[in-house]
Formats: sequence, structure tokens, C-alpha cells
Amino acid sequence: MKTSTEKRPLKLNLKKVKLDNVKLDKKILKREIQDDFFILIGLFLYAFGWTGFFLPAEIVTGGVTAIGALLKFATGIPAIMPMTYFGINAILLIFSIKIFGFKFSFKTIVCVVVMTFLLALLQALITKPLVHSEAFMSCILGGIICGGGIGIVINFKGSTGGTDIVALIINKYHHISIGKAMLFTDVLIISSSYLLFHSVDKIVYGLVAMAASSYAVDMVINGARQSEQFMIFSDKYDQIATDINKLHRGCTVLDGVGWYTQREVKVIVVMVKKNEALTVMRIVNDIDPKAFISQTSVRGVYGEGFNMITV
Repeated sequence: MKTSTEKRPLKLNLKKVKLDNVKLDKKILKREIQDDFFILIGLFLYAFGWTGFFLPAEIVTGGVTAIGALLKFATGIPAIMPMTYFGINAILLIFSIKIFGFKFSFKTIVCVVVMTFLLALLQALITKPLVHSEAFMSCILGGIICGGGIGIVINFKGSTGGTDIVALIINKYHHISIGKAMLFTDVLIISSSYLLFHSVDKIVYGLVAMAASSYAVDMVINGARQSEQFMIFSDKYDQIATDINKLHRGCTVLDGVGWYTQREVKVIVVMVKKNEALTVMRIVNDIDPKAFISQTSVRGVYGEGFNMITV
């Protein structure tokens, strides 16, 4: 009889663990579907910005898409743009797999395929300029829409490929925002449009469009501030802190007392980049949905893993 009574709680615990795993799997699946949906929206915005504003006004901004656009303007063949985009990205994805891993690169591969399709489709659907005889308005609107699209894609762990991959590599190893890195890497491509159009105005329009796009990327990803501070109150502080460390972010566990309950509590304090805030929230929600969290935007964070201390 003693043996049977000892086994019952074990069976109940195993059932509870299985139930928790099923719930977690459903939550992860729901999150993946949500991420993919927003990535698709971002890709559509990027393709729409190009086909609706840049191509009709013959504006060349940066990226692999711009190389395809230059070839389209030179040859007059619409299909050459998506083909060039796909071909160059196939080469860059080899580096992406080595640096960011296959999981991230798999999404990039899917994004590149979808983007190739959207560029071809929207070129066929949009046959007339959306803004007539207003090149400056086209470069501003196109830049904001394309930059917003790229920002959404990157925010949800995707990539449109091309110079996005180069910008992400620079951002990974240096304290340079993704938008600025993209701007630097694309200036050469914009300047090369002079060889085709022999017009300084086209270069100026391209640079303005690239600046608007870069600003939109930074606003979508980082907002006005680039860092967030979390104070997390949870009985499962050890699991949460361990998972936060997996983001290569340090955190501090403080001792506290809940004055109303007179009970000792542990408080996790962590600083993260703005685009890492969603991941921290997901970690806490997966481990302890009843945790108490305080999230604050901070003006500047200095030290290891953030900005260098300047005086």
C-alpha cells in the first residue's frame, strides 16, 4: 500500500508536466505564426515602396534591390530586378548561415523567396506612377515605407537579405545602429547610379530616400531610445535570470521585502537593447505569467555590451 500511495503524486506530476509542455508548444506556435504574419506585412511594405515610388521615379537607393533596379533601367527588362535580387542574396545567405545560424537564415531564405515573388507581382500590378512628376515626394514616401517595412521584418527576427545581412553583421560586432550601418553600406550603390543617368540629382534623391529609410528603420526597431530597464519580481527568479543570460545579457538579483506581506522577495534588474525587450517579456511570460514587471525606457546605458563611456 505504501508503494502505491507514493506513485500517485508522481503520475499527477508527470501529467502536469506534459500539460505545461503542450501549453508552451501552443504558445510558441502562436508566436511563430504572429511573427511570420508581421514579417509578411513588412516584406509587402518594402516591395510596395520600391514598385510604387522608387521605380516609377527612377530613384536608386541602396541594397541588392537597387542593383536589380539599375539593371532594369539599363536593359528595360522588368524581370531582371527580382532575378538579380534573388541571385545575389543566394550568395550572401552562405555568410548568414555561418554567422547567425540556420534558424535565422531559414527565415531569411523564406523572406528572399517571398520578396522575389512580391517584386515581380507588384511590378505587374502597378503600371502607373502613384505620385506624378514629384520625384522628391516619391523618395520621401518610398523611403519611409521601405524603412518601416525593413524595421518590422527585423523586429520579428526576419531579414530582407542583401545589405540587411551586412548591416546586421556590423551591428552584431560594433555599436552602430542597423539604420546607420545600412546607410553607410548603401552609399556606394547610390553613387553608382551616376554611371547610368549622368545626373547628380538622381544621387541626391537616392541619398534622401536612403536617409528617410534609415531613420524609419531606427524608429521602428529602437524608437526614440535604444535601451530598456526591467525590474522583475518573481518566485522563479533563478530560471528567468538563467534564460536572460542566454541572450548574452547580464542581470542582477537584489534582495527585497514586500512591505504589505512582510515577505522576502527577489528582484531581477536587467538592461537590454530596445529590440531585445520583447524577448525578455516572452522569457518571463513563458516561465512565470504571474510575475510582476516594471519596464522603463532609459536615455543612455554605458558599459560592457552597451555604449562606451564618454565624458
